[in-house]
Amino acid sequence: MERVLPLLKAVPYIRLFQGGTFVVKVSGSLLEDPDALGAVTEDVAVLHHLGVKVVVVHGGGPQMDRMAERLGVRREVHAGRRVTDDATLDLAKMVFRGRLNCDLGAALRGRGLLPVGLSGADGGLLTAVRRPPVPVTDPGTGRSGTLDFGHVGDVVAVDPSLISRLLDGGFVPVVCSLAATERGELLNVNADTVAAELGASLGAMKVILGLRGAGLFDDLADPSSLRSYVDLPEVDEIVRKGGVTGGMLPKLAAAAVALRKGVPRVHLVDAFRPHALLLEVFTNEGCGTLIVKDKAEEPPIPAGVV
Repeated sequence: MERVLPLLKAVPYIRLFQGGTFVVKVSGSLLEDPDALGAVTEDVAVLHHLGVKVVVVHGGGPQMDRMAERLGVRREVHAGRRVTDDATLDLAKMVFRGRLNCDLGAALRGRGLLPVGLSGADGGLLTAVRRPPVPVTDPGTGRSGTLDFGHVGDVVAVDPSLISRLLDGGFVPVVCSLAATERGELLNVNADTVAAELGASLGAMKVILGLRGAGLFDDLADPSSLRSYVDLPEVDEIVRKGGVTGGMLPKLAAAAVALRKGVPRVHLVDAFRPHALLLEVFTNEGCGTLIVKDKAEEPPIPAGVV
């Protein structure tokens, strides 16, 4: 009976999510961890076989940094933000659309799925514009100037028709973080933002952002301060108090984009924890942070799901 009870508790969630779409974003660091990659691809396979349509989006920063070092390409970063010059864009195409997209597709194929590798340029999926130069101040010298990000893009339009057809055909789209302008210029875009924009355009039930860590904390030094359920006003307050640093900031920005464009749920989960995806979406307790737009606007919870 102890083995059966978890299955029975998952039934209401399975009914709720069957036929819906999830967008799952995985990081480049996860792609080089065989155990974590194995657990995530197994979770994606379970979701797929339970009738959930899954789109996987991936990054690849660590791999691109190593390739740059190997080939002697200078890596330029200002205030934590990467500049994508001509040589770096070539690396992004090689690493993102080439090696990593292929490797992740192969891992999903090994789970019995039918993955299809894509970039944002394929099928007119993601249209972007080149990010304009912005004023910056060097924290070390205090000098101000203008930073040109180079071939870095911001998504301005999404055409999900290709992905919708693939999902309806039983395929699992695997999307890397490259987009194109209307004139065909390839641009490097943030993978969390890609996941958010795709989730909104597909009418996804969930966008799940994988990270290294349990989720969002009130106090980074206090593991017991994990916030399992927050809305955007609460997120803004945590950020204002300095509870968020580094790579979590763009993830929260992407979460806000998804929620404001109609995705009802965004989840932050520890992608390195075995089967975190299933624990987060099929159990009452979850294992990460669930973010909604506004708790006051939340609809009634379906019977059997708490």
